[in-house]
Amino acid sequence: MMAVKNLLKSPFVLITVFVALIAPLLYKFNHPQQRLFSVEELALHNGTDDSIPILLGILGSVFDVTKGKSHYGKGGGYNHFAGRDASRAFVSGNFTGDGLTDSLRDLSSSDVKSVVEWRDFYFRSYKFVGKLVGRYYDNQGNPTKYLKGAEAKAARGAQLLEKQKTEEAKQPSCNSKWSQEEGGEVWCDDGCPRLVQRPQEIALTGKMSKRCACFKEDELNRPGLEVYEGCDYLAKTCRV
Repeated sequence: MMAVKNLLKSPFVLITVFVALIAPLLYKFNHPQQRLFSVEELALHNGTDDSIPILLGILGSVFDVTKGKSHYGKGGGYNHFAGRDASRAFVSGNFTGDGLTDSLRDLSSSDVKSVVEWRDFYFRSYKFVGKLVGRYYDNQGNPTKYLKGAEAKAARGAQLLEKQKTEEAKQPSCNSKWSQEEGGEVWCDDGCPRLVQRPQEIALTGKMSKRCACFKEDELNRPGLEVYEGCDYLAKTCRV
């Protein structure tokens, strides 16, 4: 007993005991309980009731956007996002009816990447208050296969975009300008303008696209290079 009393007189031991006692309290303070919302509960926070915060969901994460009331509140330009998870609309631009859905079905990896970036924006800019039970989180608050799939697709999109940038950096892009009076023009300071396929674009966006790149005269016999219509073979400037 005397040994215990003497031990408790040690400042180091007292500090250790104190820290052990308050550690759980500090953890709860710094990691507040994440609320789980149902679709019906989230719908109440649509900006029509000034007595409760305005909330929105994206990929199942719920954020308090009340500080942006002029945008997300009743009559605001972004009010269609309030009280729901309309993840798809962040990239589709469809803010009515079926467009206001959390489904990302058939979206390209580039679009899914953009949705994930929007979610990250809300984490940086607004208060995270919980999770929406449904497509992206189960009733225990655990990520579902849909959330994991969306994040994996977004990561794939980021990899493809980086690969595309690296490949395109090897072949300089054309200069370009456009005006309503004169139309468009592309030109190369060194080389000739050619249209060339973007090989990663089909995987990124689901569509094929072309870009204007500059090729030197000894490179013009490469397969897949397209001369602009009405432009001379060795011209450095082309009307478009």
